[in-house]
Amino acid sequence: MNKKLIDKLFQKECLSKEELLSLVGLTEENEFSYLCEKANQKKEEVFGKSVYIRGLIEFTNFCKNDCYYCGIRCSNQKAKRYRLSLDDILYSCEIGEKLGIQTYVLQGGEDPFFSDDRLVEMIRKIKENYPEKAITLSVGERSLESYERLKKAGADRYLLRHETATEEHYQKLHPGNLSLEARKICLKNLKKLGFQTGAGFMVGSPYQTEEHLVNDLLFLKELQPQMVGIGPFIHHGDTPFYNYSDGTVRQTILMVALTRLLLPKALLPSTTALASLHCDGRKLALLSGANVVMPNLTPPNERKNYLLYQNKIVDGEETAESFQKLKEEIESIGLTVDLSRGDYRG
Repeated sequence: MNKKLIDKLFQKECLSKEELLSLVGLTEENEFSYLCEKANQKKEEVFGKSVYIRGLIEFTNFCKNDCYYCGIRCSNQKAKRYRLSLDDILYSCEIGEKLGIQTYVLQGGEDPFFSDDRLVEMIRKIKENYPEKAITLSVGERSLESYERLKKAGADRYLLRHETATEEHYQKLHPGNLSLEARKICLKNLKKLGFQTGAGFMVGSPYQTEEHLVNDLLFLKELQPQMVGIGPFIHHGDTPFYNYSDGTVRQTILMVALTRLLLPKALLPSTTALASLHCDGRKLALLSGANVVMPNLTPPNERKNYLLYQNKIVDGEETAESFQKLKEEIESIGLTVDLSRGDYRG
């Protein structure tokens, strides 16, 4: 029965909420393997064997928000805070340039220090030095006017994970000053302004049900984002969810595969969180529909402080060495590192 539903999804037929619920909850290993195979087939129909590379620069771990699952939440007094200077950021970009990376992902907490003026200066300086590079921002919820300024300055893409598309569940993961509706408005504004827009969600977060995961898929189908980040919930010892179980690799891979079939042209990262949970997590995702990886260009002395969750992989090696190992890992499963910008193919 579930294989027939997978085939329907593969053929771009719409599934009901009940049918999606059946797939989200599938338990048979042969059905799970079939889903991953069909997702991989769909990915290769659109992208071939390319895996796109994004250079990640985590430029601040200050955050004004107090999300209950996040290690850099504002009330975590144990977090060692840092902000990269513009020179530090440009140095990280230069490392990426030497590696041939064509996209920089500037990610940080919602840090009031980085005003529109500072972000605009940062974007313009990067574009001045590297005019052909794509710039992706991931700096949270901002006003329409703010997003417009960032777009005009030269930002190309924007990542803003919705985390969960169920309002009741959203409220259990966030303090009262944050709302799912506000997050959705931001995502719609980003799309309206012409950003290549990324949404995404956690798998296995506290209080999550299979119906919540179906709601995530339905929201993505409605929003039609160009990018979707899906990773497992991993607890952090200095948050209210310190004693909750982590999400599983299997369920996360399943959701990556379903998302690939729902959004065949989307750019889907194989996340660091997956690799942190399982030594083969990155490869499993790449063989189940994912087609993006993001090596870390953040200076090593600060990389260890950007801890959204416990036991995050933090490579102490030089970036060039880490990148070479990543390339070898990708090629070992028959895929090809693609150093082009890897823009969305609408």
